[in-house]
Amino acid sequence: MTDKRDFAFGRMNFILLAVGMAVVILGFILMSGNSSSETAYEPDIFSTRRTVVAPIVCLLGFVSMIYAVVHKPKDEAQKEVTE
Repeated sequence: MTDKRDFAFGRMNFILLAVGMAVVILGFILMSGNSSSETAYEPDIFSTRRTVVAPIVCLLGFVSMIYAVVHKPKDEAQKEVTE
């Protein structure tokens, strides 16, 4: 009798999800910064880091999270081929 549970995701899926989430969080950190107020204009809100780099980093993080969800572990994929 085995006590192994059948989870929807394998260990590698959870690792990939965690890495993807970390990349998304990094993208949001890159987007943060000082904001303009009614009395002071902050030109940094239009910097390349905040308008180009950070959204691309977030997009890559979300894409990697989608890959982590659809990724099938190798041992499970080999079982389906042999059956």
